[in-house]
Amino acid sequence: MHARFLLPLLAATAITAPAFADDHAAAWRLFIADHAKPQVTALDLATGDTLASFPLASPATLYTTDGAVFAVQGAGNQVSVIDSGIALEDHGDHGDITITDPKLIEATLTGEKPAHFVEHGGKSALFFDGSGLISLFDAHAWAHDGTLVTEERNSGTAHHGVAVPWGDYTLTSFANADDEKKPRIGLNVLDKDGNQVGETHACPDLHGEATSGNLVIVGCGDGVLIVSGSGEPQIEKLAYTGLPEGKSTTFLGGVGMQYFLGNYGADRVAIIDPAEAEPFRLVDLPTRRVHFAVDPIRPKFAYIFTEDGKLNQLDVVSGAIVQSLAVTEPYSMDGDWALPRPRIAVAGDVVAVTDPNESEVHLIDIASFTETRTLPIEGAPYNIVAVGGAGTVH
Repeated sequence: MHARFLLPLLAATAITAPAFADDHAAAWRLFIADHAKPQVTALDLATGDTLASFPLASPATLYTTDGAVFAVQGAGNQVSVIDSGIALEDHGDHGDITITDPKLIEATLTGEKPAHFVEHGGKSALFFDGSGLISLFDAHAWAHDGTLVTEERNSGTAHHGVAVPWGDYTLTSFANADDEKKPRIGLNVLDKDGNQVGETHACPDLHGEATSGNLVIVGCGDGVLIVSGSGEPQIEKLAYTGLPEGKSTTFLGGVGMQYFLGNYGADRVAIIDPAEAEPFRLVDLPTRRVHFAVDPIRPKFAYIFTEDGKLNQLDVVSGAIVQSLAVTEPYSMDGDWALPRPRIAVAGDVVAVTDPNESEVHLIDIASFTETRTLPIEGAPYNIVAVGGAGTVH
């Protein structure tokens, strides 16, 4: 794997303050959605204190970008945004940090069964499974100014889909409207007026996307689509040639190093590097995967939580699991997919692991790979994101 290093993301990277800094501060916050209750709780990572709890319309899936947390409430037919209260500003030779109270923004985005949230190139897209409609918006303006202005696109039919902003274009999943199951069959490119550009790119069983550097990946049943280019998107397929039966349906994009990490069946992950002659490397896991996350500060590492209750550190350069730690009791992957199971997030030098059965969040120090603290939280802590960083306080 060639190490093509990228510029780090401010929201997930410690910023070194210059010698003339007035003051240097670091702050990380955890935002945790309950599995059953319609609320998100904000915790201070350093103290473990609860900063606020925000009411929602239904339990939420959480996404984060630009110092904000987006709570997608599929059953509640709305999306809410929380200003994390941590703002980072890059000044080239140093970065500034501003720390305020987290707050729930009044404006909400409504529609039929919102699902995937995707940010790319300064634009964000929300796909509504219940209608097949897509809302495009400026996430920064919504989260920090309370201004929500949307542009609408239409994927063609209601289905479990996804959309990716790409400059003046929008990538969207395309489903067979004549089949009552609405199977996803390809990826379409829409122009700024919502009209289709070119032919549909074949992608049976399309599911999953991620961004790493200037590339986007989209999962298909027979391979992956790689999207590149600076204007109209260029799309090529990498087939699963020579691989055992399986497919990737969930992806993460490397930060600081360009690669993708995807599931591949229940007990493998795939390290995907489109620039390599052999772009897929499979890694066997000790048991089935529950959740995973990439490390935005230590680019060559990713973390995989498996059903035996262990947190595993993956070296994506060597393709080997280098450390494992028992964190929780086992969480079997048998049974309904929506059962409460742990989720993980990287917060600076810590991996946070939710433990919904025990109403706890476990904090794992990455350097020593040991558990250092456990934070109690009422209910069943489930989906989790981390927001923070370090910088100069003026």
